[in-house]
Amino acid sequence: MELTDKLEILADAAKYDASCASSGAPKRNSIGKDGLGASTGMGICHSYTPDGRCVSLLKILLTNFCVYDCQYCVNRRTSNVPRARFTVQEVVKLTVDFYLRNYIDGLFLSSGIIQSADYTMEQLVAIARELRETHQFRGYIHLKTIPDADPALIAAAGLYADRLSVNIELPSQASIARLAPEKNVHTIKLAMGAIRLRLDEKAEEPKAPAFAPAGQSTQMIVGADASDDKHILGTAETLYSSYKLKRVYYSAFSPIPDSPKSVPLAPPPMQREHRLYQADFLLRSYGFQVSELLPGDGNLALDIDPKLAWALANREHFPMDLNRADAGMIARVPGIGLRNAQRIVELRRMRRVRYADLSRLRCSMKKVAPFIIVADYAPARDTTPSETLRRAMSDAPQQMNLWPELQAG
Repeated sequence: MELTDKLEILADAAKYDASCASSGAPKRNSIGKDGLGASTGMGICHSYTPDGRCVSLLKILLTNFCVYDCQYCVNRRTSNVPRARFTVQEVVKLTVDFYLRNYIDGLFLSSGIIQSADYTMEQLVAIARELRETHQFRGYIHLKTIPDADPALIAAAGLYADRLSVNIELPSQASIARLAPEKNVHTIKLAMGAIRLRLDEKAEEPKAPAFAPAGQSTQMIVGADASDDKHILGTAETLYSSYKLKRVYYSAFSPIPDSPKSVPLAPPPMQREHRLYQADFLLRSYGFQVSELLPGDGNLALDIDPKLAWALANREHFPMDLNRADAGMIARVPGIGLRNAQRIVELRRMRRVRYADLSRLRCSMKKVAPFIIVADYAPARDTTPSETLRRAMSDAPQQMNLWPELQAG
């Protein structure tokens, strides 16, 4: 099979893996050295660093052959799809050639399981090792790790990769046992724990060899089983606290031709995936807990974002006086983010905050207005029912302009 044909098959097969990011990679470049590539340049798969730079990654599978038969996976053993496999040298050549053509800044490499977990992991490590040691490649490398592989192989992967990821895929042992019988949650968590231990050791001994400086991540599939959003986010919350994951990624289940009857025949709403990402951000950055966002069982609202849903369910905190509240509570106001919350606190050290100040900070005034008090403004309808506010601020296009009418009334 021609290399271009393999690339077409294995790049397409990799699109289902959402855990592709380059945030947190150390700054490296080849200026004044014999190295190749950089992890700091502007850039096929696009990712973004914490400072907003766009990074292009070659996102491929080593192979889409797999001995596993995970029912939700397009590359499962019983799936009727075209198959291909790269050699180690082919992946190295593609990465180097694409970089020299200024197509990419790094590599995201995953794989189906071939022969055994150890054999597959050896192949992935060999690619990363050759890029780093033979070609002095200083770009970003993200390797998917195989949980059942020998811990020594996973440790070796961390010496060459910027980020490692171990995909848990489903939020419960019961779902994994039913849909991915060859996998085991315990094994997956052991691999995550081993990576965390290595990261902790590196943090305690800065002079030790670098190990996965961008940390580890995982992915959960949404809609392949009956798990609701509270269960999914609860699993994410546990993973963040137990294994210090950098990110949990969410991928809406995508039915494929000849899907088995054990999985749904229709995908979940894409908005559900979007809301999970929003809620995940609130967990990681705003100090929210799952029990606050979803006090009962069920799913996140699709028509409004999770922070607005929390505010509407907790009206006792609002309207909030921005000239008195602390930064943490101000950041919980719909339409005000973490950075603007801090700017508001800094501004009021000089003078009282006014309504025009929020506009200048480019806060989302449509969302902010019902929930705040400032020096020259208080909501005209602070007793407006939450359901009325919800309709006014829903993401549904036909309801976008209702709040001005409520204010005028």
